[in-house]
Amino acid sequence: MQKVKMKEGFYKIRGKDVDMQGMVFPMVSEFKIGASGGYVTVDGTEIAGFPDRNIKIKCESPSSYELVDSSVATTAREETDEETIERMRERFEMLEDMTKACKKGDVRAMIVSGPPGVGKSHGVEKVLGKHDLIADIAGTPSRYQVVKGAMSAIGLYCKLFNYADKDNVLVFDDCDSVFSDELSLNILKAALDSKKNRTIHWNTDSFKLRNEGVPDSFTFRGSAIFITNIKFDNVKSAKMRDHLTALESRCHYIDLTIDTDREKMLRIKQITNDGMLDSYKLSEEVVQEIIDFIDVNKTKLRELSLRTVLKVADLAKAFPTKWEAMAENTVMSRAS
Repeated sequence: MQKVKMKEGFYKIRGKDVDMQGMVFPMVSEFKIGASGGYVTVDGTEIAGFPDRNIKIKCESPSSYELVDSSVATTAREETDEETIERMRERFEMLEDMTKACKKGDVRAMIVSGPPGVGKSHGVEKVLGKHDLIADIAGTPSRYQVVKGAMSAIGLYCKLFNYADKDNVLVFDDCDSVFSDELSLNILKAALDSKKNRTIHWNTDSFKLRNEGVPDSFTFRGSAIFITNIKFDNVKSAKMRDHLTALESRCHYIDLTIDTDREKMLRIKQITNDGMLDSYKLSEEVVQEIIDFIDVNKTKLRELSLRTVLKVADLAKAFPTKWEAMAENTVMSRAS
């Protein structure tokens, strides 16, 4: 693939124009003039800090760049800490907006993928909890439920029936057994189909259905949210991948893009600065000491996550003079 080396030009990253001078990109299409001025289209996929798609670099003319041989290495660029934090903040804001759309029924289903302990569930439950508070005041039943742990296919069928009405939302939080069971996946595919009429059938006799008054077919009009640690793109099992692809095609897929220790640490700093530890009534100095403890020992922790920060804060509250020693023995791996 032909590549271009920029002599001058700008690309907006997190709301700021970033100088592209000297950077090398795979060429997609040469200079064009659009409504907002001239640009050259390049592939941003290969370069860290850029969107995983074709991007338009603003420039004055074809002389703003030069064509180079395909063997020339593309430019390596790392996101600044500020850019990474803003990217993560945007993803979590998007997660909340999509949750609102699920509650309204405008979005049928979404899958939220990310490592454990980064706040996936919190963003979803915060939005749905506001609606639950209104339901409590009005004395009406809750219109959403969070399902955790293992679930059988028939249990899934019954749960979908109980939340089949429009504006109902089922949240499957780390309930990954439904992804590995073929019957459960077939039920979910029917419930989340793109057809206007989403009718689900249970075609075998069941005492459980009779006992609970659940019909052998019904129409599902609700929405579903799947919160998982599984990164669908990395699943190696061909059979499992086929099932997940069928489910993914029926859902919006949000990858929170928190994969490295650096990103996890920046997420921790972001949420802590946003007031996650305010309820502990710790001094600013102690809060900073907790963050520093996590940062210094991030490769030795049992889990680098917001949950670990809360565990250490618990110790700092309970044992003000020896919390670090306590933390070394409770949140750090002996093998490290």
